[in-house]
Amino acid sequence: MSPERISPQSVEHKRKDRSTRFFLTGGTGFLGSHVAVELLKRGFEVSLLARSDGRRSAAERVGRLLDWFALPAEPRLRLRVVEGDLTQPGLGIAPSELPAVLQGTDEIVHLASNTSFSERKRPQVEAANIGGLSRVLEFARASQAGFFHHVSTAFVAGKATGTCFEEPVLQREFNNVYEETKSRGESAVSSACGEAGIESAIYRPSVVYGDSRTGRSLRFNALYYPVRMLLFVKDVCERDIREGDGSKARELGVSIDPDGTTQLPMRVETVEQGGVNIIPVDYFTDSLLALMEATRPGAIFHIASPKLTKIEDIADYSSRLFHLTGISTCTAQEFVERPKRPLELLFSHYVGAYGPYMKDTRAFDMTKSAAILGPRGITCPEFDYNVFSRCMLFAVAAGWGAGLFAGS
Repeated sequence: MSPERISPQSVEHKRKDRSTRFFLTGGTGFLGSHVAVELLKRGFEVSLLARSDGRRSAAERVGRLLDWFALPAEPRLRLRVVEGDLTQPGLGIAPSELPAVLQGTDEIVHLASNTSFSERKRPQVEAANIGGLSRVLEFARASQAGFFHHVSTAFVAGKATGTCFEEPVLQREFNNVYEETKSRGESAVSSACGEAGIESAIYRPSVVYGDSRTGRSLRFNALYYPVRMLLFVKDVCERDIREGDGSKARELGVSIDPDGTTQLPMRVETVEQGGVNIIPVDYFTDSLLALMEATRPGAIFHIASPKLTKIEDIADYSSRLFHLTGISTCTAQEFVERPKRPLELLFSHYVGAYGPYMKDTRAFDMTKSAAILGPRGITCPEFDYNVFSRCMLFAVAAGWGAGLFAGS
């Protein structure tokens, strides 16, 4: 028997009076945790799907995250932690609990995904981004939910060039399995929700980094990884110079100036008018919730920056903050004329997967999203040196994630 589905009119009314009951996946992840916390702060009820990790129950994992956010006690009363598993039938929710969760869901926000680019991890990526999504859609059909919010990625554009519009994906060439599976996921959402009579919308963020105001983050990949690699080489070579015979540093051309500045003679490849499209998690969260509140059924929204951040700027910010010199940028042709040196080969090896995003020249059209975000005063903060410093200093202090929950 089909559930008595909540009507679009009722969904809209319940959003306005904060009585909507959300079911959220990916709530222990980077984006999902921010969204869950903000929904709770705004007065909504949230059922959050989470797994145990072998050492901690789902409730303990979520509680530790809420402590990291310093979420007060009152909003926590509106949270229901649902222990389960995205890849299992019925989302692995206990049969005794499943009916109440299904009946207590007005809207679904799907943020869970596997963001690996590696082809050798294709089975795991497909299991999460295709198989897991399929299970969530099955849950949606069995629930009374009237709206399905699907968080995808702007990079479903794949290898498309020029301006990428807020429209269904037609691209069939992708840079990696993550892009491919997220594209397939968008099609699955539109098809399944259409058949079930569930309204849906798709949200496409670009690369997301930490909070622009505080620098805090729960994840340190993408933007952080190249900087972390620079600091790793710097630390290894400085230790070799100060505590060893300096041979490893000399092999890479690394030295320390009298004033303590570390010389890293390294070129990083760039393209003309290119860079990386990055947004802070605070802007992502504010944008997503505003778009969800005012969203139109069937809409596709980009949540991106109108301005690419140049790799030259990131190199300059890194040099200033961490007392480095010698880092420069060049074109691919220059590497042909002057082949990569050992240090450049090492850097390229470790950050190669991020190459397409560091040399992006595309623009992500935001006509639809800007029509909603603009009147609300929601704009993407500029990624300047101060924002970079806050984010990277927090990353270093947190041990690039290893010390986030020290002592817990």
